[in-house]
Amino acid sequence: MRITLDGEIATVKVLMPHPMETGLRKDPITDAFVPMHFIHHVVATHNGRPVLDAQWSRSVSKNPFLEFRVRGAKSGDVIAVMWEDSHGATDRQEARIK
Repeated sequence: MRITLDGEIATVKVLMPHPMETGLRKDPITDAFVPMHFIHHVVATHNGRPVLDAQWSRSVSKNPFLEFRVRGAKSGDVIAVMWEDSHGATDRQEARIK
């Protein structure tokens, strides 16, 4: 996660490592469909308050990149991004604005 601050606007860039399988791709060896496995819910917070709540589908690419801006940010604030995938796995990234 990278955060840049311009005045009171923080630009947050997050790369989320995830296979993001649609369920439509076939395994080249077995010719069987690779099971669906994708991030379906993303939440971002600024000092614990939600600033982004997104519902994704299986059409998002592998290792998705997310960029968003937060108003009212200042040095020392904490931005966190959490997500849950279709298998129930979760992950979280957190960074302090410098």
